[in-house]
Amino acid sequence: MYNLKCDVAIVGGGPAGLAAAISAKRQGAEKVLIIERDNSLGGILQQCIHPGFGLTRFKEELTGPEYYGRFVDEANELGVEYLLNSMVLEVNDKENTIICANSELGLTQINAKSIVLAMGCRERTRANIVVPGTRPAGLYTAGSAQRLINRQNVMVGKKVVILGSGDIGMIMARRMTLEGAKVVMVVELMDCLAGLTRNRVQCLDDFGIPLKLAHTITKIEGHQRVTGVRVAPVDQNKKPILEKEQLVECDTVLFSVGLIPENELSKKAGIKINPVTNGPQVNQYMQTSSPSVFACGNVVHVNDLVDNVSKESEQAGKYAALYAMGKFPQATGMAKCITGENVRYLCPHEIQLCDESQKVTLYFRVLRPDQNVKLVAVSGGEIIASKKEFRVSPGEMCSLAVETSKIANGEVTVSVVKEG
Repeated sequence: MYNLKCDVAIVGGGPAGLAAAISAKRQGAEKVLIIERDNSLGGILQQCIHPGFGLTRFKEELTGPEYYGRFVDEANELGVEYLLNSMVLEVNDKENTIICANSELGLTQINAKSIVLAMGCRERTRANIVVPGTRPAGLYTAGSAQRLINRQNVMVGKKVVILGSGDIGMIMARRMTLEGAKVVMVVELMDCLAGLTRNRVQCLDDFGIPLKLAHTITKIEGHQRVTGVRVAPVDQNKKPILEKEQLVECDTVLFSVGLIPENELSKKAGIKINPVTNGPQVNQYMQTSSPSVFACGNVVHVNDLVDNVSKESEQAGKYAALYAMGKFPQATGMAKCITGENVRYLCPHEIQLCDESQKVTLYFRVLRPDQNVKLVAVSGGEIIASKKEFRVSPGEMCSLAVETSKIANGEVTVSVVKEG
């Protein structure tokens, strides 16, 4: 078995892994190694040729390749090392080793002082949501269709129905339209948008593409190729109202029905997984239940903006480097982050308390849309942070910063409450 040594090993070379690697090098880690299964860096952004990236971080609108290209350039300047075409098979948090299969080196063991998990996420498929009907050609996840069109120059269909109003689905509605296809409709089970409002405006409204909220596909028709789908409204229990079902003709169906963090490696390593996000439980340093293992980006929780992924991953890289150098902050206590009214989950899941006060930003998603609300953090019966929001939606991330010196009784609860 081939052996390598490094200070910080990062699993995944997408936007999260790149940001973590750069941050680790800046913090002083001598040897930082990215392990990537693809033959190039960039992850999912390689196929995201549409603009809209970097508005927060770079104050300009970039495409996906332009965005990750800036990180690749900086990583090269700092001397970050890469191991491409390498499939990670196992992460051993007890021995701080990673076993991977490399196309040239064969079975390889990496010995690291700390590890960062940045594997990203994958799409839910038709099988995950169990849509009845036949199994004809013309069924794709939105991401696989995006890769075929943008990277392989393969057109997937001419008359399209999209199930799910996730960001990738809405972006692909626009992309298919620009390529000459007819997008008949976007069908969404929930009574609210699953993705960003700006994507609805720019990708659906601007192109006159109908969005059917509180609807679902009840059956897929066709044998060799999709010929249509049956679409029905749903009741308050999300059960299809079959007497209102209608047949919609199409030759292609794209599924944009949510993302799942890639955590087979995390689970195999025995790292504690949050039941809501399906990602590792982390503190504000992005440290998992295994002290030497950190996690960041969509492997922890699915973000709506890559700028947030980069910011969160820089935190993981910084503290992974400090851990590797024996300079990690010493804890004086731990506070649990608790979801309150209209909050689906919180990240980080806990806050490590130290002698010096810190400002910790809590990221979360709401359970239902609302307007004119206040985000409130309460600890020890006192409000320790709050801010007003005109509008909140499950498809858009919320955030609230708290001072650790104000946390009492070892917990902080975040709620979204109606103003007035």
